[in-house]
Amino acid sequence: MFYVYMLKSITTNTNKTYVGYTNNINLRLKKHNNNTGAKSTKGYLWKLIYKKKFLTRSSAMIFEYKLKKDRKLRSELLIKDDNRSK
Repeated sequence: MFYVYMLKSITTNTNKTYVGYTNNINLRLKKHNNNTGAKSTKGYLWKLIYKKKFLTRSSAMIFEYKLKKDRKLRSELLIKDDNRSK
């Protein structure tokens, strides 16, 4: 199994998101929060706000690319997370 995921920064006064794919979602989130994940995530704390499961790596990579390019879809996911947090 592979997952495409979206993280939202929980560091004060930031509004950053990150999209990636992995085969181990818990380990990947832990790496991002320990500054051993992607370079652009270092220095921030993250929470998982979205994940979608795929059977193959290639299908996960295709969806990851789409999610990274589709600002409208990312905004919708952020709005859903904000509504859940209230």
